Amino acid sequence: MNSEHTNRGAAAVQEADPPAPKPGRPAGHYWVAVLAALTVAALIVSGILPRIQASKNLRRETQEMAVPTVTVVQPRRSTATPEIVLPANVQAFIDSPVYARTNGYLKQWYVDIGARVKAGQLLAEIDTPEVNQQLRQARADLNTAEANLNLSRITTERYNDLLKTDSVSKQDADNAAGDYAAKQAIVHSAEANVKRLEELQSFQKIYAPFTGVITARNTDIGALIDSGASGGQRTELFHIAQPDKLRVYVNVPEAYSQAAKPGLTADLTLAEFPDRRFPGKLVRTANAIDTNTRTLLVEIDVDNPTGTLLSGAYAEVHLKLPGAPSSLILPVNALLFRSEGLRVATVPDGQHAELKPVTLGHDFGNEVEVVSGLSGDETVIVSPPDSIVSGQTVRIVQTPASGAPQ
Repeated sequence: MNSEHTNRGAAAVQEADPPAPKPGRPAGHYWVAVLAALTVAALIVSGILPRIQASKNLRRETQEMAVPTVTVVQPRRSTATPEIVLPANVQAFIDSPVYARTNGYLKQWYVDIGARVKAGQLLAEIDTPEVNQQLRQARADLNTAEANLNLSRITTERYNDLLKTDSVSKQDADNAAGDYAAKQAIVHSAEANVKRLEELQSFQKIYAPFTGVITARNTDIGALIDSGASGGQRTELFHIAQPDKLRVYVNVPEAYSQAAKPGLTADLTLAEFPDRRFPGKLVRTANAIDTNTRTLLVEIDVDNPTGTLLSGAYAEVHLKLPGAPSSLILPVNALLFRSEGLRVATVPDGQHAELKPVTLGHDFGNEVEVVSGLSGDETVIVSPPDSIVSGQTVRIVQTPASGAPQ
């Protein structure tokens, strides 16, 4: 019985212990290695993928931020108008400085600024003691030359009479005749010198060259007068202008040059006369475009019999041009000033910029007139970046009212 009990206990012990693994098959170690590899791979993937995604997002955001954001407008078409307003300079019809023609000291002046003078009216007198002395000397030289001429004439006549009786030689008679001719030339020279000095002495009196108004007096009694004949700085004594008729010079833009023809009417307005217009007429043009300003210089004459308008004033000319073409209006901040010329940036496809050259007409302050370069259907960028180039990608964020300045 004890032996049976012992066998049952041994069998129970054998059933409780697990069977020993067979040599050469470490299955537990294999699954641990796989699990560790999967864990490491999961950790690597979980760390790299967010970084890759963040890099892609950053690159995309950078590219999006590099695209300039712009606002655009549509050019506004102006109504055709027969009148343009241009700045102008008002000048007297005749405007001239009055200089001295002789040297000396101012003896007296008779008119001051604002004085109305007639043509030929005495303005001032110059004391010229040197010229007076030279004239006296020249007259004395003339008297001497005339006396020598008279003596030479008598001698020549006597030699001619004696030659008839062969009392003198032919050579002596010819010498006397030659001396007489030389004395005549000396007299003529002396007479010319006297006449020159008399005319120079007449310049002691300064007369008004035409009827007008004295606008400046640049000398006073006792002042040294230099005519500039000897290389010195000449002295302007007076300045005189004729304001009864005014010349108004206007620079007309090249776009209107063909319409600006002599005979057109124009009105002149000035700030000091806000409710008045002064009529004028276009009388002549320069018939050439100024290469610096691309404008045509025209002259408008305005009658000013009462002297209401002052020469030198700034004015605006309302020039009535026949058949003035319709033009486009853009805000001034849509312009790009480049070295190659004036440009505007358009967005023809809604995504890419295109620079177009334009020609301006009138400047209205916050708006400008575009007379060529645009058709009117373009979408124009307002306040474009200075670095913008044709083909650059842009993003439109809003479209203001047509032609409205930003």
